[in-house]
Amino acid sequence: MARVLITGGSGFLGSLLAQRLLAEGHAVTSIDLLPGTAGHPNLHAVIGDIRDRALLDRIVPGHAAVFHCAALLAHGGVDARAMWSSNVEGTRVLAQATAAAGIDSLVYISSNCLWGHGFDRPVREDDPPAPCERYGASKWEGEKILAAHAGDFAATIIRSPTIMGAGRLGLLAILFEFIAEGRRVWLVGEGSNRYQFVAVNDLIDAMLLAWRRRAAGTFGIGSDDVGTMRDTFEHVIGHAGTGARTGRLPKAPLLLAMRAAHALRISPLGPYHYRMIAEDFVFDTSRIKAALGWAPTLTNREMLLAAYRYYAANRAEIADRRAVSAHRQAANMGVIRLLKWVS
Repeated sequence: MARVLITGGSGFLGSLLAQRLLAEGHAVTSIDLLPGTAGHPNLHAVIGDIRDRALLDRIVPGHAAVFHCAALLAHGGVDARAMWSSNVEGTRVLAQATAAAGIDSLVYISSNCLWGHGFDRPVREDDPPAPCERYGASKWEGEKILAAHAGDFAATIIRSPTIMGAGRLGLLAILFEFIAEGRRVWLVGEGSNRYQFVAVNDLIDAMLLAWRRRAAGTFGIGSDDVGTMRDTFEHVIGHAGTGARTGRLPKAPLLLAMRAAHALRISPLGPYHYRMIAEDFVFDTSRIKAALGWAPTLTNREMLLAAYRYYAANRAEIADRRAVSAHRQAANMGVIRLLKWVS
């Protein structure tokens, strides 16, 4: 049994990681700004801020590894300066406390938001990041902070696309509401772009492998055999049985409308979303497979269907959620509700 620390332990990924570690017999310390809902004799939950060095110096020592899952997102009404401070300065303080405590492994969850443009080929670890908004820039800064601690601990950076699984909500809940109510689900253009997901349990597998192997380095992760968004949406719609169907919107006018809605602060979708909504983005996962012996178990279609089924089974309870992480509650539709009414 080992003692491990999870930042963001009340969030979607962090809470499921904690459950896995506890089930394997480990002791877990969770630190989060929000309270968690799980209880376990080997779980020590701390409500606190990772920017608080004094707090970290009290709770970090004695752990075998740190899993850094905490991050404020770019939507949900989060102030941009607060997001930058939490994601960047929080990572800096955590790295310093980890080094001071002599912990030899830190696993950090980065993002495909490091890029604000699509690729016509799989994205490699040596492709230079080019974020288009503050969240992606904050994750890139976090990577650079950890690189500066290469002599202090083994830092594993896992660049993750959209994390998917039962219970994942946030912006996805908007899509799920359209499907559950039998609305038209709009594709941008032909919906022929391929955008990769990763199953939450597959990501957790990789995180645990990285810790156990002290695998320092940067790795892209994601599903295999990534189909088109049209194929993925129609797979879920076909199993939902609600009468929903896909429709198509012209790309250029829609992107202009999304930019305007963001500028007016009436949309939950930011620059990354309106830049990438019709683009291809798939990580090359050959490095993580070779280094960790990791492999994905689910396709995009299977992941999105599992997430939708959770939403459909728990819709009433989800609507009443308060004081939970952004990925555990439905995002505010904003102006998208007007599109729903005509769908």
